[in-house]
Amino acid sequence: MTWFKQKLTLLFILLVTITAWTQQQPAAQKPQYQPPRLTDPNAWTMVVVPDTQMYTYFRWNHGILTMMTSWIYENRNTLKIQNVLQVGDIVEKNAVDSYKDPRPVNSEGMWKAASHSFGVLDGVVPYILVQGNHDLGIHSAENRNTRFNDFFPVERNPSINHLVECGENSFGKKTLENSAYEFKTPNGWNLLIIALTFAPTDKNLEWAKEVAQRPQYKDHFGILLTHSYLSSHNGKNARIRGEGYTLNKQGGNAGQAIWEKLVFPADNIRLVICGHISAADNWRGCVGFAKDKNQAGKVVSQMLFDTQALGGGFGGNGGDGWLRLLEFQPDKKTIKARTFSPFFASSPTTRHLAWNTDPINQFEFNIDQP
Repeated sequence: MTWFKQKLTLLFILLVTITAWTQQQPAAQKPQYQPPRLTDPNAWTMVVVPDTQMYTYFRWNHGILTMMTSWIYENRNTLKIQNVLQVGDIVEKNAVDSYKDPRPVNSEGMWKAASHSFGVLDGVVPYILVQGNHDLGIHSAENRNTRFNDFFPVERNPSINHLVECGENSFGKKTLENSAYEFKTPNGWNLLIIALTFAPTDKNLEWAKEVAQRPQYKDHFGILLTHSYLSSHNGKNARIRGEGYTLNKQGGNAGQAIWEKLVFPADNIRLVICGHISAADNWRGCVGFAKDKNQAGKVVSQMLFDTQALGGGFGGNGGDGWLRLLEFQPDKKTIKARTFSPFFASSPTTRHLAWNTDPINQFEFNIDQP
């Protein structure tokens, strides 16, 4: 019995000692939140907005998209934001009047939600949107009909002062579905941004190549913005070779063909930005990055950013509010990519989550000079 009491006493002393030591240790610290700022005061920022279809599809997510564009508005001077590029799939369904499910809004409501959110930037920050497969046809790219032009006509776009030219759409009208823009930035980057609709036709690609190869843009940093082009890290960052949508079957080009017919032969296109590929709550399935040399031997960086399935999958909150910030450095050869969520940053409870600093979401890359 004495032996048992001694053991019990020693155990009690050990527990008291451990408890006292634990209480003296500092609590685990959350990462300290740092609000976005330029890493170089002479740099400037381009903001990439992912597929917004889940933000516009569900009524309860509309406010998150408006929070994202409002954050861009409020930080336009701090970050020297020159332009905003949205990668397509603005809405989930282009032309559906009603659902049995009470959660989604109809297509009219989706387009109105997108128009309202991006309207925050009208006349303040230039933005460029492209059409994804869900912005065409009825449900998804059954045909080339789109309501995009009803809500984002040429005269509404705050990038109109930068607009070089509108290409013809499939109905012979010149709209922003295929369009080109020129930007002269604060530290001397001269940009040519070409925006192409989902599954661009050979005619669309020929128009884009002709614009890119004009003598006045020979020394510009060319950027192609289109919806479907590159797979994610989970897909080995490969260009998409084929898709089963009606428009692809009718001759619309997928990523590899876009590379071969436009990006590879256009000496000055050095960056491609796209969306389309996402995966439920899996970062590696939502982002991608690849580098290849064009026919001039210059490196072309290719970036996928589509976070729509984060925050609860494809029926969740639309993507946790993530934005990709591209900071163009004054050396005219370095771009720093960072990934930030105004949604998480809005509350002291979650702002420690506002930066994703994983290597696939925070990195820098160099571009070859013209």
